[in-house]
Amino acid sequence: EIDKGHDILLEIDWQGAAQVRRLFPECITVFILPPSLEALEQRLKGRGKDNNEVITKRMAAVREDVAHVAEFDYVIINDNLNEALRELNAVVLATRVRRASQLIRHQALINQLQNPE
Repeated sequence: EIDKGHDILLEIDWQGAAQVRRLFPECITVFILPPSLEALEQRLKGRGKDNNEVITKRMAAVREDVAHVAEFDYVIINDNLNEALRELNAVVLATRVRRASQLIRHQALINQLQNPE
């Protein structure tokens, strides 16, 4: 799908992002942060998926996770879901119109314009 110029979004942690970057150095990475530790804890509890032990471990891991924020191309603060989605869409759109992406996506058109026979 990448070779066809399609967008691929992965929801992964910083370690997974590092692996993807090694395989695809041209990839664009986005680190999504909660607006606060309190908001993160409230969201984790509100999901009802994890028990208190899992939530406690996830909260303890936040400091290490955030230490890797500078390794990402973009940072989005997920304070308001609609705004965070707008920002993510802006990143995707900006990435789509980069020269390398456009050359892949529109190779046939570029060839036709260069050789209009």
